[in-house]
Order: sequence, then C-alpha cells, then structure tokens
Amino acid sequence: MSKASGIVIAGGGLAAARTAEQLRKAGYDGPVAIVSAERHLPYDRPPLSKNVLVDGSTTLDDVVLRSAEFYADNDIALLLGVAAQSVDTSAQTITLTDDRVLDYDDLVIATGLAPKRIPTFADLAGIRVLRSFDDALALREHAGAARRAVIVGAGFIGCEVAASLRTLGVEVVLVEPQPTPLAGVLGMEIGELVARLHRAEGVQVRTGVGVAEVRGDTEVTAVELTDGTVLDADLVVVGIGSRPATDWLVGSGVALDNGVSCDQVGRTSEPHVWALGDVASWRDAAGRQVRVEHWSNVADQARVMVPAVLGQEPPEVVTVPYFWSDQYDIKIQCLGEPAPGDVVHLVHDDGRKFLAYYERDGVLVGVVGGGMPGKVMKARSKIAAGAPIADVL
Repeated sequence: MSKASGIVIAGGGLAAARTAEQLRKAGYDGPVAIVSAERHLPYDRPPLSKNVLVDGSTTLDDVVLRSAEFYADNDIALLLGVAAQSVDTSAQTITLTDDRVLDYDDLVIATGLAPKRIPTFADLAGIRVLRSFDDALALREHAGAARRAVIVGAGFIGCEVAASLRTLGVEVVLVEPQPTPLAGVLGMEIGELVARLHRAEGVQVRTGVGVAEVRGDTEVTAVELTDGTVLDADLVVVGIGSRPATDWLVGSGVALDNGVSCDQVGRTSEPHVWALGDVASWRDAAGRQVRVEHWSNVADQARVMVPAVLGQEPPEVVTVPYFWSDQYDIKIQCLGEPAPGDVVHLVHDDGRKFLAYYERDGVLVGVVGGGMPGKVMKARSKIAAGAPIADVL
C-alpha cells in the first residue's frame, strides 16, 4: 500500500485544479495529490470545440490551467494517466487502475463527465465524440480530410462543433430530435434563433428527427435518419450530452443520484468524502439537489467546499449561474436559471444578434443574449435580486 494520506483529489480537470489551488490559498500544508486518467496537466475544456478544433496552431500549452512548475512549487502531486478505480470509505483508501492504493484523510471527487455514446452504432472509423484534448486533436485531423459531417445532437457541444467544422469548410448536417437546437435548455424561441444562425452559415439543421443507423464497411459512409432520409457522411460526431463519471463509486456507500449527492458545501453521505463540479449534485438554498455543468460554477464551489474540508466556516457565496457558448462570431451567453417553460420576452433581434429575458411567476429569472455581452451582464444584479419582469421591460 502506498502511503499518501492528506487530501486526494480524484479527477484531473478544472474542479481538481481549483480545489488544489484553494487548499494552498487556505493555508493547508499537508499532502495534496491529483489523480487523473488524463495524461496531460489539468486543462480548460471550453476551447476544445473551438480554438483547438479550428486552429492548428493551438497547443496543449495554450489551454492548460496551470504550468507544471505551479504544481511543483506548491507541492501538489500529479498522478497522471491513472484513474480512480474504487474507494473504501471505511479504510479511507482509494484504489487506482494500476492497483496502487492510496490512503486519504479526505477524498475530493472531481471526476466530471463521460460523453454519452450510441451503443447501436456500428463500430466504424469516423464516428467521434469530443470530451478530451486528445479527442479534439483526432477530430481536427479527421476534419482536415472530411467533406461531409453529420452532427448528432444540437446541444451546446453539437452546435459548437458544427460551427467549427463549417469554419474549416466541411459540409455539415446538424440532426436533433427536439423541435429546435437547445430546446431542452433555452426553450424553442431561442432555439429557433440558434438554428437560424447555423442555417445562415450553410449548415443543414434537421430537427424533429433522429438517427436510425450509420452505414459503412470499416469507415462511415452514410447516416440514415428516422424519417428514412440517407445522408452521405465521412465524419459523424456524437454530441448527445454527457453523464456523471461515477461508475467507480458504485457499491462504495457514497450516495449517487444524478451524480454524487452532496449537501450545500459539497459533503457526501460518507465521512471525509466530498465532491464538486460537473459530477456533483449540491443542495441549493431551496433544498433542491442541483447538478450544474457550468465552468463558472466550479470556482464558486471550491471557495465554499475547501473551508468546510478544513473545518473552517464556509463563506457566504451568492452566485448567479453563468455560461457561454461561442458559435461563429457570436457569443451566446446565459445568466440565471432559464427553463424551457418560462415566458420568453425577446427584446432585441436584428436577424443575427438577440437578447431575451426569461420570466417565471412575474420575476426575471434569466437572460440569454447572442452577441450582446454588455446587456447580458448588466442584468446580473436584477436576477440576483429577483426583480419583477416589469422592471426590465
């Protein structure tokens, strides 16, 4: 058994990096180890579907969150290319995929998400997902020779990949079973504006239809849709979402329900085990369990969780959820918690750029804008205050 007591962080992305940073900022001087299935230093994922995919000069150095020197200078051990395999919460040990066993005083689960795949698809070259830096490099190389791509799923990742492939000159068909892109997140009104943006760039947007099968001998050559349409394709990108990476926790005693179930400071059902980031479902102020897959959420959670881990009083952090998506020359930004069932007030639309307010029970709950960053961000205080919708219209 390898003795590595202290704080072990399972996962090697943004949540792991921010946790390690906050531990040192808070004055913790015990051992800290990051255990990551990735062979790379922790890096930023948002650029993968944009800069990394489009720009051949973008390298890993451009997207890493911290240099190797930072981790060395702060005495943060990096165990790369090896994943957490199981945890024994009674013994306070974690077993890795190379059979090493690490002791921990506290364990932080930050394993993030795993991309969903379509198990009925044939095992053909040319079918790809995008989650990691290596995925992005492989997709970029394939896109360099591809002529026709089918993107399965018009969520944020599907829309971003569609935009990037069009920028690279690839013919793109975006296939989405829902009535519009992003309908399940932002509602149909804004989803239709996003569809309009892609159509203006030459993307075929096929909504209300799914994929029946992919065809080919060893490489994908065509995609058949559920309405019988057959599309020629030499590249298929599956962008149907991701699921919390919690398989290694099954049977551990750590409560799982749409991710790792946590209280309001990231404490799980097991002593000395914590979780944050995309994998974690935290209890919010209203007592609901909420799992947030937004970049900005991670730093907020780390600032709250780390003091709790160290036995200190967590700070009061009032946040307004925020995320963004870059598609072509338009940055789509979302503040607050809009839902598809909200009343949507479209207050600006010039045919490309747009701004919408989301109303629920007479209150402003969210703002979504495309290409209008200033006006989106100005709404933060009003959303935080629960302003009546009449105050902004």
